Amino acid sequence: MSAPQAGPSSPPPEAQGRHELAGLPDWLYPAGFWVGVAALTVGLFFPRVAVWGVAWVGAVPVLAAVWVAVAAWRGDRRLSAAALAALAGLALVFVVKQFIR
Repeated sequence: MSAPQAGPSSPPPEAQGRHELAGLPDWLYPAGFWVGVAALTVGLFFPRVAVWGVAWVGAVPVLAAVWVAVAAWRGDRRLSAAALAALAGLALVFVVKQFIR
């Protein structure tokens, strides 16, 4: 019997040991989530801290996009450009929101 051939949908051999999704390390979202949970828990007792917890929960995807844009620049420019486009879209939302108010 021969070894199974890698099909077009299977990851390359050097990427099989890595546990990353779209350039993100596997620890980034869980760490961001638990920091947010901790900040929101502290916000239960100190309401002024709750604003920071909510801001952190909103900042985690932005930090992830910045991470991907910087880390993937050498390896996968299309992924990096997509992350930069997402950040530009978010900035555009904030600019347009100022005109709506």
